[in-house]
Amino acid sequence: MAKKKIVKKAKAKMPAAKKPAKKVAKKAVKKAAPKKAPAAPKKKEKIDVRQIFANTPKIQKEGGQIRVLVGKAGLDGHDRGAKIIARACRDAGFEVVYTGLHQTPDMIANTAIQEDVDVLGLSILSGAHNYLVPAIIKQLESQNVKVGKDMLILVGGIIPDSDFATLRKAGVSMVFTPGASVDSIVEYIREHVQPKG
Repeated sequence: MAKKKIVKKAKAKMPAAKKPAKKVAKKAVKKAAPKKAPAAPKKKEKIDVRQIFANTPKIQKEGGQIRVLVGKAGLDGHDRGAKIIARACRDAGFEVVYTGLHQTPDMIANTAIQEDVDVLGLSILSGAHNYLVPAIIKQLESQNVKVGKDMLILVGGIIPDSDFATLRKAGVSMVFTPGASVDSIVEYIREHVQPKG
């Protein structure tokens, strides 16, 4: 009699152990079901550089050729684009001064004043434009240069759209981003630096 009771108890315990395993498997299947894909982010509208820099003044120049300084400020070591712009300006009949690499804001400003340039073109690919450009403009203004009236400040390089307004407020006359043609830069200079008469 005692043996039969032990067998019955063992059988009763076995099915109870199998039941939880099946429940766990069902829960795992429910969790693995695919969720809805998140909505695609709204595409940010590109700012038109011409709208921000539309009211660029024209410089009235007294005789001679247009003088352009092409500068590379900071630790940016990529000067191929700057050399292409310098060569295009020279070919267009402008007098061109190229500062070379790794110039400080003071060095560029002093060279621009000594060379009596009409246009200061800054090539910046390092992302430091929000620091370097205002520093150069501040140095020019401290030496009585009226930025926008005596000298146009042009900036070229990798400049985010969101920084256009900041650079305009600092005194930049125009920004040229990657993809701008050399002809458009030369044409812009010709339109905005004109002889008195």
